Amino acid sequence: LTMAHWEILCFALCSYLGVAWAATLGVVYTEGGFVEGESKRLGLFDGYVDIFRGIPFAAPPKPLEDPKPHPGWEGTLEAKNFKNRCTQMTLTQTDVRGSEDCLYLNIWIPQGKKQISTNLPVMVWIYGGAFLAGGSQGANFLDNYLYDGEEIAVRGNVIVVTINYRLGPLGFLSTGDASMPGNYGLKDQHMAIAWVKRNIKVFGGDPDNITIFGESAGAVSVSLQTLSPKNKGLFKRAISQSGVALCSWAIQRDPLAWAKKIAQKVGCPTDNTTTLANCLRVSDPKAVTLAYHLYLTDLPTPLVHTLSITPVIDGDFLPDSPENLFANAADVDYIAGVNDMDGHFFAGFDIPAINRPLVKMTAEEFYDLVKGLTVDRGEAGANATYTIYTQSWGDKPDQEVMKKTVVELITDYIFLIPTQWTLNLHLENARNAKTYSYVFSEPSRMPIYPSWVGADHGDDLQYVFGKPLSTPLGYLPKHRTVSKAMIAYWTNFASTGDPNKGNSDVPVDWPPYTSDGYHYLEINNKMKKDSVKQNLKARFVTFWNSVYQSLPQVAN
Repeated sequence: LTMAHWEILCFALCSYLGVAWAATLGVVYTEGGFVEGESKRLGLFDGYVDIFRGIPFAAPPKPLEDPKPHPGWEGTLEAKNFKNRCTQMTLTQTDVRGSEDCLYLNIWIPQGKKQISTNLPVMVWIYGGAFLAGGSQGANFLDNYLYDGEEIAVRGNVIVVTINYRLGPLGFLSTGDASMPGNYGLKDQHMAIAWVKRNIKVFGGDPDNITIFGESAGAVSVSLQTLSPKNKGLFKRAISQSGVALCSWAIQRDPLAWAKKIAQKVGCPTDNTTTLANCLRVSDPKAVTLAYHLYLTDLPTPLVHTLSITPVIDGDFLPDSPENLFANAADVDYIAGVNDMDGHFFAGFDIPAINRPLVKMTAEEFYDLVKGLTVDRGEAGANATYTIYTQSWGDKPDQEVMKKTVVELITDYIFLIPTQWTLNLHLENARNAKTYSYVFSEPSRMPIYPSWVGADHGDDLQYVFGKPLSTPLGYLPKHRTVSKAMIAYWTNFASTGDPNKGNSDVPVDWPPYTSDGYHYLEINNKMKKDSVKQNLKARFVTFWNSVYQSLPQVAN
């Protein structure tokens, strides 16, 4: 009897261990050495998710130099905690946070109950933050991180990777020549993607099915990575949420002027680029970071024109202006879209009255804003733009109409028009690659905003990362509907190149963006057949792309 007991006990124990061991990776061998993550059980019957936090993808970088491969480590690296963000100024711009040693990534791998996942599609996230701020784990409230990849991974059956890259002056300062070519943050992203390509197989990923995706400056980064010749064959698909390489703020055309400004502030000589670069490299990184200050009040020009520390055309990573590089993206499937009121956040700095119901704005204020945005085409540009945007005003426009027009203009100028231009160039140059367009319009949940505010800049993030599903208390059922739909489209696209086909059912068939329909999908909580629309803001796209462009240029 005792023997039988033993056998039953052994069998039970082995079965239990079998379940516990079956579907988690434990220790994984990467090019740098062994890494150990954590395995999280999803529920009694739901399998697991393996999480690796803080794996280095490059050596700790030297200031204002290209990233170098990591030398590797002895023993087993514990990859259980997020590492520091890259050095960046705090919100008050009076101090810095983060560390120079910041080139790390995090990985989420969904596991079934029985066997270890293999050959999964891979999604690599690039965060936004104006090229000045941000981190691979995103903002957090206690233990709840914005860019937690678990919901996307588990619901879409994909591996999610989030990466860090250098920011601000340390990430993007450039002398415009070989002394300090710049684009260090973009090269960090490239290093991370290349690391994923080489190593993701041991985590259960398919190295030949990588999608990069990002939002805002992260979406611009995604767009630039698709255009760089350095990434040939590294990834298959890309998603840009509210930002593309053709945005007016994406490329700094006069980097030397900014390098000199920063150098002066930290006491470096500015007479030649070699001494300037060498001096900046040995200066206090904290001082270099704080030397750039973004002014947010009493702005002399619209906020978007004040973003200055950004990627540059370096003749190497970006050999030419973005509009001339789309042949490099000919084989990359691409989704690009905007939020219907992406410009609202920016408009609030330019004309604060728009968020104050009791404060009136004037037509003169609107004209001044137009003039500030259209400075490159002078008075003719300002007048033409003012005319087309105020056509619906009539003689006595009410305040809501005027305030919405401000948001519309800024959304178009900063995001929507460059995105349409990018979609068209992607389409024209694509070989077999597909192109998709969307507008996200789930209204903002910010209680302090006026009721007419739609989807603001960054409002899409919570839905893509499944917050209504992982933290249901703060949300309503309609928000869960939006989140499930976005995760389904995004992960299907990553899996198959078609947002409608893959692991998840979708509410509406999303047709590609083609020259015989220019279709786009409007994403919100009421998705049905008529969520598929055509010719997004065609009149305004035509205005900016032909009428406005044909006016004589008077300034850069």
